Amino acid sequence: MIKAMYTAASGMQAQQTELDVIANNLANVQTAGFKRSMTHFEDLLYQTLQQPGAVNSDGSGMAGAQIGSGSRLVSTTKVFTTGTMSQTGGNLDFAIQGDGFFELQGLDGGRLFSRDGRFFKDAGGDLVTAQGLKLVPNIKIPREAVRIDVASDGTVSFQNGDSTQEIGKLQLVRFVNPAGLSSVGGNVYQVTANSGDPQTARPGAEGVGTIMQGMSERSNVDVASELISLILAQRAFETNSKAIRAADEMLNTSNNLSR
Repeated sequence: MIKAMYTAASGMQAQQTELDVIANNLANVQTAGFKRSMTHFEDLLYQTLQQPGAVNSDGSGMAGAQIGSGSRLVSTTKVFTTGTMSQTGGNLDFAIQGDGFFELQGLDGGRLFSRDGRFFKDAGGDLVTAQGLKLVPNIKIPREAVRIDVASDGTVSFQNGDSTQEIGKLQLVRFVNPAGLSSVGGNVYQVTANSGDPQTARPGAEGVGTIMQGMSERSNVDVASELISLILAQRAFETNSKAIRAADEMLNTSNNLSR
């Protein structure tokens, strides 16, 4: 009975973790460029009462008997499917149609990456995020620029009288394994050994997506799917708690046998 309590408790802890991840997904359903997380669990060590495949004296094989010890969290991974595009009409709102990330310069000078393409112009004319992180490569908007045009290949230009003047080119970064990136909050990611090195490319080339101006990528969270997962986690948590209660009642009955 004691083993059943520990096993069911591990199941409750696993479902609590599942609930935490689901809650974070739902909390960011309106966060631009957000990617939903998935949990991965594994079963724990088994107590072997009879080894499966053991041979009897007559040569026949036995089915075996093993009792598991519960479950535990192995990892959480980001799902980098492209979210739906919403039209904003902003000249400095960019969405990536396909694979790739925008590169940003961290406040400490480090390299950060994001799918959130909502940019603003700071006092110096540089394109920055809402947190003040500068876009890489740096794009400086002239003071006289009234409207900025960005082509699908990342070419940035503005109207200067009757002529169009190019002021820079946006670049995107892709990874061999984007699910290996580390989330650090603020809609940005950092490189890890699992993600591989960042590979810079022009939009529309070398496997990266294209730029869509005046658009924003919405979260890829499917509310209906998350609610189904939420109900399953709640039911599994309740069932494991009932298993602990049943084990406690059985243990109490055993303790009262001598009375």
